[in-house]
Amino acid sequence: MQTHFLARIPMAFKVLFSHKYTQTLLTSTPPTAATVTLTNSNTDGALQLLALLQKEGRLLDFIQEDVTNFNDEQIGAAARVVHQGLKKAITEHITLCAISDTIEGNAISLAENFDAQTYRLTGNVSGSAPFNGTLLHKGWRATEIKLPQTMEGYDFTVLAPAEIEL
Repeated sequence: MQTHFLARIPMAFKVLFSHKYTQTLLTSTPPTAATVTLTNSNTDGALQLLALLQKEGRLLDFIQEDVTNFNDEQIGAAARVVHQGLKKAITEHITLCAISDTIEGNAISLAENFDAQTYRLTGNVSGSAPFNGTLLHKGWRATEIKLPQTMEGYDFTVLAPAEIEL
């Protein structure tokens, strides 16, 4: 938990002018964090999905385009086409379900043992669970992923091949 800036000022004076306080800080053992084991993700599936989003919705073309010279109407028209293609790609390859059945904007309570990966707390977070708040976004969970099979040696880094008209 971070200490507010103004609360740190008295602490700074104690460190500067109190030898005993400084020694206490220097000799105290800092709290140990829980051990977390990190693993590398296999990027092939992510790249394959990105290629599908490009193929169906031209996502990368849209993102890479400098839209500063287009008016809102032009951007909106392009976004509609991109949205339709992205929705098609997602619904064909991923089955989604909402994490929370609570209606967005309504009150929600999280028990003491809530899953912090499933629910992200925002705003003035202090203390410990149970937490009571307002659901801002229902969240999404992928319940099934159906990516196309690929040939051995397939280069997943090619997200969209260069196109050449003959």
